Amino acid sequence: MPAMAFEALAPAKVNLFLHVGARGADGYHPIRSLVTFADIGDRLTLASAAEFADGLSAGADNLVIKAREALLAIARRPCPAFRLTLTKALPLASGLGGGTSDAAAALRLINAAVGLGCEEQALAKIAVNLGADGPACLRGRTLIAEGRGEALREAPSMPILDAVLVNPKVASPTAEVYAAFDRLEAALPLEEPALPTRWRSPAEVAEFLRTCRNDLEAPAITRAPVIGEALDLLGGRQEALIARLSGSGATVFALCPGAGAARRLAMDVQRLRPGWWVRSCRLGEPAA
Repeated sequence: MPAMAFEALAPAKVNLFLHVGARGADGYHPIRSLVTFADIGDRLTLASAAEFADGLSAGADNLVIKAREALLAIARRPCPAFRLTLTKALPLASGLGGGTSDAAAALRLINAAVGLGCEEQALAKIAVNLGADGPACLRGRTLIAEGRGEALREAPSMPILDAVLVNPKVASPTAEVYAAFDRLEAALPLEEPALPTRWRSPAEVAEFLRTCRNDLEAPAITRAPVIGEALDLLGGRQEALIARLSGSGATVFALCPGAGAARRLAMDVQRLRPGWWVRSCRLGEPAA
């Protein structure tokens, strides 16, 4: 490998809607979700090294280590030594798929930069074991996720969405939110929303999302009422087309009609809640 550094974005994952079914006999909850990705996230850097090394801890980013070791185990050719460094920008336990997205980015980055020659199918097999979001994070584009999150299919064409992400600086562990979901007996039929062929504008996306929901929103708020405060703050602003929780929280998002509105909303929320994590961003891909 040449003596140079390679870099990859591990984008924030956002669940635009998340429908959750009752826990099955296997202990898992079936889901149906419209998943998209932001232009902000954590960042991974890979550089040549005299021996294997990394800038990773054994803590919250251990999924990156797991992905790296699994990839090296199936490598089709010898692997030169490299150093892998993770720079965190997303809050932990935030419903943005941070750790899983980090691991998926590591798979793509190592495979390409080091030239391991592993095919997409091999990477996908590793991603399944990284967590429910693993396969979607490996793809890194707007998709419909079903099953445990591993069954993916194409989503309708969607315009780029200007958005604001807000995390009130509380952790919202997925397992604990699902436990609260079960206690609330909140499961509804896992119906298929009436998906259009395409969405032509952010307003159309927001109108559609109002017919959907995030079934983990109520249980997440029971654990951390400040999430409800964040939703009320965003949803009450004229710049927001819709506000909703992403994943199991604690990050909430607001879709905005344009970049200017998103920047204004982000600045106002940061002014009102200076201790919160607030970012404006763009979600999704250009319409085909």
